[in-house]
Amino acid sequence: MSRTQIKKPNKSKKSPKSKKFVYEFGKKTDGNTTMRELLGGKGANLAEMASIGLPVPPGFTISTEVCTYYYDHQQRYPAALRQSVESSVRSVEKQLGKKFGGRKNPLLVSVRSGARDSMPGMMDTILNLGLNDDTVEGLADVSNNPQFAWDCYRRFIQMYGGVVMGVTARTEEEEDPFHIILEKLKHSLHIESDSELSTANLQTLVTRYKALIRKRTRSAFPQDVMQQLWGAISAVFGSWRNDRAILYRQEYDIPAEWGTAVNVQAMVFGNAGNDSATGVAFTRDPANGEKLFYGEYLINAQGEDVVAGVRTPNAISMLAKEMPKSFKDLEKVRAKLEKHFKDMQDFEFTIEKKKLFILQTRNGKRTGLAAVRIAVEMQKERLMNVETALLKIPAESIDSLLVPVFDPKALKAATVIATGLPAGPGGATGRIAFTAAQAEKATREGKKVVLCRTETSPDDLKGMLHSQGILTSRGGVSSHAALVARQD
Repeated sequence: MSRTQIKKPNKSKKSPKSKKFVYEFGKKTDGNTTMRELLGGKGANLAEMASIGLPVPPGFTISTEVCTYYYDHQQRYPAALRQSVESSVRSVEKQLGKKFGGRKNPLLVSVRSGARDSMPGMMDTILNLGLNDDTVEGLADVSNNPQFAWDCYRRFIQMYGGVVMGVTARTEEEEDPFHIILEKLKHSLHIESDSELSTANLQTLVTRYKALIRKRTRSAFPQDVMQQLWGAISAVFGSWRNDRAILYRQEYDIPAEWGTAVNVQAMVFGNAGNDSATGVAFTRDPANGEKLFYGEYLINAQGEDVVAGVRTPNAISMLAKEMPKSFKDLEKVRAKLEKHFKDMQDFEFTIEKKKLFILQTRNGKRTGLAAVRIAVEMQKERLMNVETALLKIPAESIDSLLVPVFDPKALKAATVIATGLPAGPGGATGRIAFTAAQAEKATREGKKVVLCRTETSPDDLKGMLHSQGILTSRGGVSSHAALVARQD
């Protein structure tokens, strides 16, 4: 059985006709940054960025009120919602000249959560939605790049299969079943990088992914794009009450009754070739607060590759050499975001065929050290007054100024066995724990641990909170794991 049951909007319970559940952004923008309670942080900021002229792909936000209704009515939707969603899909189609489910020039969308307060990686995301056995051929034709189209399709099947249909690792020690299939194929072909997979290889991968889904769920991967969309919307609303989201809310005092919004946005592609990229950037250094452009990117990749930590990205400064025009455009966006939002921003971007798009922005998570420096310097720059600056330094964040550090003399005398990218300040020592469960168990026994993983997933949150430090062999300083580590 699938993990998320796809239920149609409830027609038996009428909603007031005047009630608005869906808010568009793009050429027509309904919301703004003051509407965080209704649109969530991501939706409110998408609307705000669109209204100030930043290059935001069009889309729409389903409000947090729908999340509340969903849980109050046995996981059903207001009767008016389906029509509103379909109308907003048509609006995006019209803006882009594409057709959702169309063979000729298919519209693909992302479906993401958006709580009032940022909860990085705790809820679900799906990219490339709208692909099926027919539209993948259309994407191959319109892009003149079959390899790109089939790469998008295999990524979508993996995401949808895991998030909506529940095809995931069955134990903490087990690897993601889709990743196992991918690595087995790469090993048999004697290749290391996903980008080396040919169109035929990717088609083989799609076939094997579908077979895995059918074996585990006893149902086929859905080909109807509206069925895909409602499945994804239900999965995102459902993820508001998953174990990791509940734990995160408890840890950071986020009320359960707030709910999450759902953001549906036209896809842009960082994996469209070597003139495309994706990344995460901070307008200032979130570790120490220094006023420098900080972040990471990957060429020919999609956003989840960066934030999930499955690949180790490049420092944002290298983009100035690889894509100088796009880097200059990013610098302009950086300045505009800080001037408008008057705080350090953490934003995601995609470059598709040398054209820059901004996918989201939010006030950046930061260490206590960075919070103090950013507040002081932004007050001096007249981006905020003294009262606001003081409020930007949470009392509990000062604790991180007292984190342990290694003795410089001892460091010089020590033998270095490995180096890595630091997500935050301080040092850590402890017993090695290879799983979140081991970290939790050892901590309860009074032992200090360092959680060591190939890469972390959101499900590792409990182990991360129990650990003195986190060490991964893949991923960078802007992954979700790094964001949580800096905050903790």
